[in-house]
Amino acid sequence: MNWWTNLRALWPGALRQHITRTGLAYSGTIVVVAIVAVLSGNNLMFLILAAMLSILFVSGFVSKLVLAGLEVDLLLPPHISARRLVRAKVHLKNLKRWMPSFSILLQGAPDSGFEGSLYYPVVAGGAALEEPIDLFFPVRGRHAARTFSLTTRFPFGFAERREMVSMHHDVTVYPCLDPRPEFQELLHAVTGELEAWRRGQGHDFYRIRPYEAMESARHVDWKATAHTNSLQVREFAHSDDRAVLIYLDLDVPRTQEAWFESAVECTAFLAFHLAESGHRVRLRTQDIDLMTPSQGDVYTILGYLALVSPRRGAPPGDPDSESLLQIVFSADPDRMALLGWGSSSKARGQHAPHIVGPDAFSPLLPLNGVN
Repeated sequence: MNWWTNLRALWPGALRQHITRTGLAYSGTIVVVAIVAVLSGNNLMFLILAAMLSILFVSGFVSKLVLAGLEVDLLLPPHISARRLVRAKVHLKNLKRWMPSFSILLQGAPDSGFEGSLYYPVVAGGAALEEPIDLFFPVRGRHAARTFSLTTRFPFGFAERREMVSMHHDVTVYPCLDPRPEFQELLHAVTGELEAWRRGQGHDFYRIRPYEAMESARHVDWKATAHTNSLQVREFAHSDDRAVLIYLDLDVPRTQEAWFESAVECTAFLAFHLAESGHRVRLRTQDIDLMTPSQGDVYTILGYLALVSPRRGAPPGDPDSESLLQIVFSADPDRMALLGWGSSSKARGQHAPHIVGPDAFSPLLPLNGVN
């Protein structure tokens, strides 16, 4: 009914109690009974009026008592990524030792990340309940507070009483780690180059593979050749244990802020998957120089990327020619190339796009920024 929706819209949102349709009808009935009692002077009508008013007052008192003494807490996982559903737990405890709470509805405010609702028919006195929920954080950054509402219409449904509960948890949300076609293409190129680099003239046995034309015969495995009736070659792992360097240029103009968010996500995506594959990862910006695992795990890098923001005018660092592989994200790739970034990689004949500029992948839209 449109008239009821309009009436609810006019009701102040900050009030803790909203009258329901049942309550509106009951209040109208009280007004009618009161008029009849006054006009008729009938004692029975006054008794009925008194009973109805008593029920209304008791309903308000009980609904307030039902919400009193309820404690809400949110149990979050240690690692949270943006734009992914996160399984958390809501802990609801009734601090009233003897009195239960009935018909409790828990909902999340728009900034809470919880779009659903939980209904508790009864919470016994002194009891604690845990329910799993799915949270969603649209952007990376630091999220300090989440607000939930506890509502009840108990006992008679005349009014809906609401209490807002704010929980303060300093939560760091990592950049989104979901794959995008551009990210996966770059990751496959980088892992392919790392695989080719790892196969070298080291001393650690790597694998036995079929012989290829023009290879030296000194690595032929004659025992494996006899078993397979075809030439097999021993391959050894490269002894070089240098890290993969990812450089994120923070000097980004305002017109490229959307691309910067994509660059941050691609950096996080590459760092996470390379570290999960056992590769050493080094992240450099104008602010920091982090190496895994000597200076922390990959979540140290993700924690930095969760809060990083552009630094306009910050000069980029000097190139590192000793890195096994360089991956550079810059809004001005020509400037980075002139500074020497990626030159050592080109000298080794690698084909991956080591300097990634604004044209490498589409920007992330819509851009909401960092909290």
